[in-house]
Amino acid sequence: MPGPRTPVEPRESGERRPLLERRPREPRRWWRAAAAAVLLVEMLERAAFFGVAGNLVLYLNSADFHWAGEQASRAALVFLGASYLLAPVGGWLADVYLGRHRAIALSLLLYLAASGLLAATAFPDGRRSFCGEMLSLPLGPACPSHGCLHTSPTPYCAPTLYAVLLLLALAASSVRSNLTSFGADQVMDLGRHASRRFFNWFYWSINVGAVLSLLVLAFIQQNINFLLGYSIIVGCVGLAFFIFLFATPSFITKPPTGSQVSSMLRLALQNCCPRRWRRHSARDPPGTQLLPDQRSPQAGPSPQEDIANFQVLVKILPIMVTLVPYWMVYFQMQSTYVLQGLHLQIPDIFPDYPANRSAALRAQGSGYKIPEAWLLLANVVVLLILVPVKDHLLDPLLLRCKLLPSALQKMALGMFFGFTSVIVAGVLEMERLEYISHNQTVSQQIGQNTYYAAPLSIWWQTPQYLLIGISEIFASIPGLEFAYSEAPRSMQGAMMGIFFCLSGVGSLLGSSLVALLSLPGGWLHCPEDSGNINKCRMDLYFFLLAGIQAATALLYIGIAGRYERVAQGPASQSCPRRDSG
Repeated sequence: MPGPRTPVEPRESGERRPLLERRPREPRRWWRAAAAAVLLVEMLERAAFFGVAGNLVLYLNSADFHWAGEQASRAALVFLGASYLLAPVGGWLADVYLGRHRAIALSLLLYLAASGLLAATAFPDGRRSFCGEMLSLPLGPACPSHGCLHTSPTPYCAPTLYAVLLLLALAASSVRSNLTSFGADQVMDLGRHASRRFFNWFYWSINVGAVLSLLVLAFIQQNINFLLGYSIIVGCVGLAFFIFLFATPSFITKPPTGSQVSSMLRLALQNCCPRRWRRHSARDPPGTQLLPDQRSPQAGPSPQEDIANFQVLVKILPIMVTLVPYWMVYFQMQSTYVLQGLHLQIPDIFPDYPANRSAALRAQGSGYKIPEAWLLLANVVVLLILVPVKDHLLDPLLLRCKLLPSALQKMALGMFFGFTSVIVAGVLEMERLEYISHNQTVSQQIGQNTYYAAPLSIWWQTPQYLLIGISEIFASIPGLEFAYSEAPRSMQGAMMGIFFCLSGVGSLLGSSLVALLSLPGGWLHCPEDSGNINKCRMDLYFFLLAGIQAATALLYIGIAGRYERVAQGPASQSCPRRDSG
């Protein structure tokens, strides 16, 4: 089998090209096959990722593990945060040591191993092998009196599950940070129009993977069993790995070219601790201060360009940091929103098929439940519908009227919609707790677990999911646009890594806030519920998030306004933007 293609590099006039480098300009079937393989791999990987994230709270809150509600939400936030926070690690390894092709292949292999370990925890023998035995602590209703208080048990199998989730997060983040640019490499010789079309189809493949995962895998996990659902995830990752290896001969690959991360860290150290840096420089012999990516024989940015790039980074970073509270709100969609939905009344899909139900389920009048994770489809559908409408109708209209907002203004609008989403969630939680306080609960069977829900339909959660989807259009997408367009060309990859990293910081801060409020006396400390949240005050948690988002939005408006005034002034002429470098 022939090896991967090499990119066409410009050469001096009169220098002959080797035959291998002419191959990318041969028939179009090569780039079509390469691009199609990348899109299919991305779709399968996203299906696997959402298959883990969509129902993770339900899995940990189930009778197999008996994690408390806040413990399961915290684990989901850690997983989501790590999957973004670790993105620069995979990108740096690819830039410095592995190259993108090898980094993606190794990441998919790690993905396959970690998803297999997660599936092993879904059946009794696997849990006993990796986690040991568990003391039986069945779910129960809220305690009617204060005399039944007991401490929250230590989460069963926590070390194993956290290790597996972090391995999955590392693999997913490495694929995310490398597959996008690797796919763009396959069509780079065909012009900007081909690149733009590739990114449109790449975004489409992400959402198709999410839809398939939420429709099929979420239903199987909730209504059949998690072992089958996680086995399908292993199959998706294995198929993605096979397709990527099989398509290798059609790929354009690039060797590691080095990274500017080391230069930025060195300049940051020089500015923060100049005396310590001078002592360190005087003590080390020449050449030893160079990290592996700086020893590359290929030409890189000059020291003057490094300084200019660092100055741009210092200007952009405060704006990106003020987005962190938005990400705290955004990731509630796959954690506390899910936990709230499990305690609302979920309708049956097939309520009148007694032949397909056990005697216990027939006695409770319960059939297949609509998967709570299906409400995440509201977010996906909003993106699939509104992104083309905004791109083809709304933006051109506003541009003709000279009313098109800048990327920074759109990000402020996205923060407003995120604030509105969490306010709506808080109001709904207040109404749910009002029913609970009057002892109006509904016992519902979800899989093998019993939840004591308020007699409010889960469809009341739809507005908060729609609002968080709209906020993503105005905050996340313009945020990527801002980070890419304002960065110097030589730092665009690093800036994407920083953007995803700060997204992960927001999720981890949300997890830390949940942990803090779960301490004795906190709003989320309700050990007497043993898996339910009917004695918690999650409404106050939502309103606290709204307050944090509102405060940082005001700070963001001040920082963004100052940035735009400076950019429009004469000083902006000397700023090294993306075309400089």
